[in-house]
Amino acid sequence: MSITGTLIVQIIVFLILVWFTMKFVWPPITAALDERAQKIADGLAAADKAKADLSAANKRVEEDLSKSRNEIAGRLADAERRAQAMIEEAKGRASEEANKIVAVARAEADQQAVKAREALREQVAVLAVKGAEQILRKEVNAGVHADLLNRLKAEL
Repeated sequence: MSITGTLIVQIIVFLILVWFTMKFVWPPITAALDERAQKIADGLAAADKAKADLSAANKRVEEDLSKSRNEIAGRLADAERRAQAMIEEAKGRASEEANKIVAVARAEADQQAVKAREALREQVAVLAVKGAEQILRKEVNAGVHADLLNRLKAEL
């Protein structure tokens, strides 16, 4: 065989190999590569979408937290105002009760003072009678003395 014949046969075999590879081997490889590239592109798109979703979710969470904080602050302020109002109301009631107690105590003290004065008048009257008895030791009209003692009692 000559080198030219071998070279021509090798070229023909090579061309058949190239044709066979292009017809039967290359399309599945290309399809697999394209499919793989598509999967990678889909994965990257899904990752970007997930990243955007995460960012949006974080933003919503921050907004919800902000709203919750504001609502809690408002509720705390309301609670403090109610507590202050309750304290003021309790102070007012306590003050009124204290005033009532003081008024009752004053009235009671006035009554006790009146009773004490009456008791003192009675005692002074008794002492005056005893003193008069000891001074006079004579027969005296009881009606006149009672009248005198009643006037003395009224003056005291």
